[in-house]
Amino acid sequence: MFAFALEKYRLKKQPVITPNGNLGVGVGMNTNQLPDDPEYILATSGESFHWARRFLGKKMGQDAAVLYAFCRVLDDMADGDIPDGPKHLENIQASLSEGRWDQHPFLKHHASMVSEYNLSTEVIASLVEGLMDDQAPQVLLKDEEALIQYAYKVAGTVGLLMCEILNNSDPRAKLHAVDLGIAMQLTNIARDVVEDAKMGRRYLPGTWVSDMTPEDIVAAADDPNGHDGVQITLAVERLLALAERYYASGRAGLAYLPFRAHFSIGVAAKVYRQIGIQLLRSKRSWHGGRQVTSKGSKVFCTFRASTGLLRRIPHARRPHNSRLHTWLKPYKHQGGGWG
Repeated sequence: MFAFALEKYRLKKQPVITPNGNLGVGVGMNTNQLPDDPEYILATSGESFHWARRFLGKKMGQDAAVLYAFCRVLDDMADGDIPDGPKHLENIQASLSEGRWDQHPFLKHHASMVSEYNLSTEVIASLVEGLMDDQAPQVLLKDEEALIQYAYKVAGTVGLLMCEILNNSDPRAKLHAVDLGIAMQLTNIARDVVEDAKMGRRYLPGTWVSDMTPEDIVAAADDPNGHDGVQITLAVERLLALAERYYASGRAGLAYLPFRAHFSIGVAAKVYRQIGIQLLRSKRSWHGGRQVTSKGSKVFCTFRASTGLLRRIPHARRPHNSRLHTWLKPYKHQGGGWG
């Protein structure tokens, strides 16, 4: 539910720039250089979520945009799109480990948001940990367990934070919020197999692709019908099938949200899931360029999301599928607990 900020994890083309031309976070982390227009950042960096944000209402939408900008800048730090970004991220990680929000200008800049919504420092620390994991010379996820844990850290955490922004601290809602975040991240990974490989990152589990290296994946993109290419295609299909299980759980939790939030996050989920559908339908799939959703697709997804409001009709809800969290036990105490 609630993973309104996830698209930024793969929008790595440019650093955050505010309308007046200032870099979102500059050398020395002058607070005057911090993002001063979260709505602008969302509009220019997260098309799918900017589309869905319009249905949230003014206050909740503005706060969701602020959270998006917060996560986006952290991601830009990790990718080096901001001068000395990785070093800043290390300092932020150290501050969070001490529970301090006054030791780094970026954290201090967002302390009021954290205080207003009682956002979990532990959850944010896990998000930063996931981004720090990407700082290794090569990222090679070993198996499905490593994949799900990584997806939790960089996206399931955002679902938990969004729960608070959307005024819902129900542990049952958080179970599904984590799952929608994971689903969206799995879609991201499926979409950006080659782009990530060019950055030295292989998020497809090694057990699924015979421990191919990122270089092997880049080479396979030129021969997608070869042995390695076919294996990657099967792995992407498997990844999207796994994402469907998490999307289903995410949808099941939408009824815990206020009405407008239910509709808005439902739209975001439909639009993002559409990327995976297009990947499966595309003859070029993972190796044919980045999939995006057209405005027509967004309108269609919005219409379909409206039918999901029927979930608000009182009925006996199925219990959460605990098997989806088999590998998340080390994190289930975070954010007030959701296990």
